[in-house]
Amino acid sequence: MVFAAGLGTRLRPLTNDRPKALVAIAGQPMLQRVILRLKAAGVDEMVVNVHHFGDKVIDFLEQNQNFGLTIHISDERQWSEQPLETGGGILKARQWLEGDEPFIVHNADILTDMDLAAFYRYHCERQALASLLVKERETQRYILFDDDERLHGWINIATGETKPVGATRDFNALHRRAFGGVHVISPIIFPLLERFAADRQAFGIIPFYIDACQTSPIYGYQPQETYTWFDIGKPETLHAAEAFYLSGMGLK
Repeated sequence: MVFAAGLGTRLRPLTNDRPKALVAIAGQPMLQRVILRLKAAGVDEMVVNVHHFGDKVIDFLEQNQNFGLTIHISDERQWSEQPLETGGGILKARQWLEGDEPFIVHNADILTDMDLAAFYRYHCERQALASLLVKERETQRYILFDDDERLHGWINIATGETKPVGATRDFNALHRRAFGGVHVISPIIFPLLERFAADRQAFGIIPFYIDACQTSPIYGYQPQETYTWFDIGKPETLHAAEAFYLSGMGLK
């Protein structure tokens, strides 16, 4: 599944007339770069969620014959005035994701050349509920892992707030990681997500992971090999990514 429903408010005015997923990096929309990376990793079927300028995403995919893939559209506009967020988006797309095999979830604004197939194998070997791409980078909010990279909680270092409430772990002894916007998820997540959502349509997936980590195996994944990674959430990172791809160093 590729998340392409975001508003992209921090990238205005570029997103005044298009969804963030169709903002171009060195002449190629982010969504196209992500889809082609997933295709190269062996993905042949995917879901793309849409909301903000959703028709433009749908038209773009049709104009490119879905890049030779089977692509389902999870149109969130009929359900909510705002995107359903990450957890709600996954739950809404359940009909295409449920089955026997784990699935990859990838933000459209994350560009990376990490080995997605190796990440998928890691998840399967761990028999995890979910596996999260994580990085050691500076932020205010961290997800916390033990020496075996199993998730145990979350901390806001600016406020000192920790979750889950009542956890017995010494959070100071855990490793602080930042989420990298790519995960592999096992379909057994859906009943748990449904209970967590209760009556909500929109909710984030990270709060669910924090809530579920005490009873379900959720792991972090840090690739051993060197790889590039960009979060195209604001103008400065967009410009850095564009310079990288124009330099000829980025994967086509």
